[in-house]
Amino acid sequence: MNRRTFIAQSTAAATALAATPVINAFAGADPLYGHNGMTYKQVNGWGVLDNGKYPVNDCHEMVQDRRGRLLLLTNETRNNVLVYNTSGKLLTSWGHDFPGAHGLTLAGEGRDEFLLITDTARHQVYKTTLDGKVLWTLDAPLESELYDKAESFIPTETAVAPNGDIYVADGYGRQYIFVYDAQGKLKSWFGGKGEGDQYFETAHGVCIDHRTDTPTLLVTDRPRQCFKRFTLAGELIEIIALPGACVCRPVIHGTHLYSAVLRSPDMDTAGSGFVTILDENNRVVSNIGGTPPVYTGDELQPMAQQSSLFVHPHDVCVDRDENVYVPQWASGKVYPYKFERVS
Repeated sequence: MNRRTFIAQSTAAATALAATPVINAFAGADPLYGHNGMTYKQVNGWGVLDNGKYPVNDCHEMVQDRRGRLLLLTNETRNNVLVYNTSGKLLTSWGHDFPGAHGLTLAGEGRDEFLLITDTARHQVYKTTLDGKVLWTLDAPLESELYDKAESFIPTETAVAPNGDIYVADGYGRQYIFVYDAQGKLKSWFGGKGEGDQYFETAHGVCIDHRTDTPTLLVTDRPRQCFKRFTLAGELIEIIALPGACVCRPVIHGTHLYSAVLRSPDMDTAGSGFVTILDENNRVVSNIGGTPPVYTGDELQPMAQQSSLFVHPHDVCVDRDENVYVPQWASGKVYPYKFERVS
C-alpha cells in the first residue's frame, strides 16, 4: 500500500492526544468536531423542511452541481430529489418513480451535466437530467449470464470514468462491478462475492480517483472495513484498511477522500457511525464524530464513534467552501446535517 514513513508508537500516542476534538471554551459556544486542522461545527437546523410537504425517508446521497446547488436523493416517492442552496433553502424538488433510490452520481461538464440514479427496488440504473428527465435506463445485465432473474441485480452505486465508461456496483446483489460504455452497452465485469482480496462482501460504493495522473477505481467493501483500489480494467492494486469503520461510498474532494461510516463492525450496533477523512497517502487525518485516528507505525488502530452526532450516516457531500453535508439512512427521517469547516 502507499504509506508514509514509519511513525513511532509514542509519537502516535502523543499525536492522538493532541488531536482530541476541540471544545470551545466560551459558555454556550458550539463544539468543534474533527482533528489535525480539519475541524467543523454543526449548523443547527440546516435544511429542515415541512415534512408534510417535503418528507424524506432514507436520505441516501447528495451531490453539488456546477451552479452550487445541492441535490439530495431520498427513497421517499413524494419527492425523490430535494434541491437546496448552501444556506439550506429548498429551491425545487422532483421525482416520484424511484422507491429504491439509493445511489446518486453527478457526471459530465457544464451544460452536459447529468445524474445517474440506482434503484435497489426496481433493479435498474437511470441516467437523468438535473431536473429529472430520464434519458435512458439500464436493466439487469442478464446478458452476462450471471443472473437468472432481474431481481437478483440490486445496484447501489455508479461512477463515470474520463472516457465516459460507467461502472455499476451490484452492492446489494451478487457483488459484481459492471462496466458499460457511455451509451449503456455492457463491456465487461469483475469482482463478485468471494473470500479473496479481489472479491467483495458488500461492494456498496464506487468512485473514480483522479488525484494521480492515472485514474483508478475505488470500491467499498463495507463489512470488511476497507476500500479496494483497482485499475480501470479491474485489476486489484491495493487495499486501504479502515478498522472499526464500515464505510459507505468513497468521495474525492481536492486531495482528500471522505466517507460516511454507517456503523461499527457490529451489525446490531445502531448509533455508532461517524465521518472519516483520508489524505492523499491513504492515512486517516480526521473523524467527524469519531475517535482521533491513531497509527502504530503504519497500522491504523480501530476507530469508533466518540460523539453521538449520527445514527447511520450514509454519504458525504463536500461543497466548494469545504463544508460537509451528511445524509443519513434509517435515522428517524432526519434531513441532512451540515458541518461548517472551521480549520
